[in-house]
Amino acid sequence: MRIGVVAPSTPITPAIAERAIILARRQFPEAKLHFHPQCFIAHKHFAGDDRTRAEAFLEVANDPSFDALWFARGGYGSCRIAEEVLGRLEPQARDKIYLGYSDAGYMLAGLYAAGFTKVAHGPMPGDLRREAGEEAIARALAWMIGGSPEAVEPNALRERSLAFNITVFSQLIGTPLQPDVSGHVLMLEDVSEQLYRTDRSLFHITSNPSVRKAAGIRMGRCTEVPENDPDFGETEEEIVRFWCERSQIPYLGRCDIGHDAANKVVPFGLSTIS
Repeated sequence: MRIGVVAPSTPITPAIAERAIILARRQFPEAKLHFHPQCFIAHKHFAGDDRTRAEAFLEVANDPSFDALWFARGGYGSCRIAEEVLGRLEPQARDKIYLGYSDAGYMLAGLYAAGFTKVAHGPMPGDLRREAGEEAIARALAWMIGGSPEAVEPNALRERSLAFNITVFSQLIGTPLQPDVSGHVLMLEDVSEQLYRTDRSLFHITSNPSVRKAAGIRMGRCTEVPENDPDFGETEEEIVRFWCERSQIPYLGRCDIGHDAANKVVPFGLSTIS
């Protein structure tokens, strides 16, 4: 299996790429990782300017020799190139697996909205910076190569699911990237956001007509939450319960996703990649 890695948001280091290649060679010899040179470019905040990032994505997505496109890491930036990229994808791009999370959610949402069927939230090479990051990378590779059910968030094995970072999903609502959420279980997580901001984003998310037709919402982990003065006084689960009740969307409990090495794979739609 040939997996192309690109960075539509922010760069990674060659050292991270080398660690991922060594891990794959050791544990998944059938996986051949190709890190596009664009992954290592630093241009202001981004992994290259907008044109460079878009062209790298298209180069891998439109190349039939690649079986998967793996997002290198999150950060910020994929929304700046998403519409251009989506408009230039060729038919062979539909045959690939697309895996990432966090800022990659902009692109994943747009792909799923465009009818791509092998789109999933899940670990990225940049997670090697985290404690136990190798476990996350092994989980992602096990899913891409063989559709390992152990790598998948347990609820997603039986539910038609979507998964996003809360802030990213709130921002893409109302744009051409927004997928149809009706009939799906929406899994949400976040990092480094004060709880009042989480509350504000959930107001926006649960007010959307498509989201109000969801089969339900599950809450993942909200980590590295900054302190707020005054204290917001509610947990992330209490916040999502409040907005689900007000919007008459079923709240279905917790899910095993987040900005950490325990982050599980959530295939968009059904849990198969066949």
